[in-house]
Amino acid sequence: MPRVKRGTKRRAKRKKLLKHAKGFFLTKSKLYRSAREAVNRSLRYSYRDRHNKKRDFRRLWIQRLGAAARNHGMSYSQLIHGLKLAGIELDRKMLADMAVRDDAGFGTLIESAQNAIAARPKKA
Repeated sequence: MPRVKRGTKRRAKRKKLLKHAKGFFLTKSKLYRSAREAVNRSLRYSYRDRHNKKRDFRRLWIQRLGAAARNHGMSYSQLIHGLKLAGIELDRKMLADMAVRDDAGFGTLIESAQNAIAARPKKA
């Protein structure tokens, strides 16, 4: 087979990878082999963490809702159950935002959840 020297293609590929590694520590931003390993690792982390971010935000919203519900004398699980019984279909993101920014509005949601739980017939 004939020999392939690559020339500009090789340089362009390395330059592109080193551009991705800009800002990395020490040799990881300067030397091609170290930079390639670091860039590959960073791409794996960024893929994983894009998915984990959704998990982390949901956990944050649930914590905020639990704290706000306890301030109104209710647990998180009771709040979610009561809202489901009342037919209020707000997601946790909106509920947490209301709990932080609009305490009066969140209080009315708490009341409607409590009323829905109280109105539910008891099991014998």
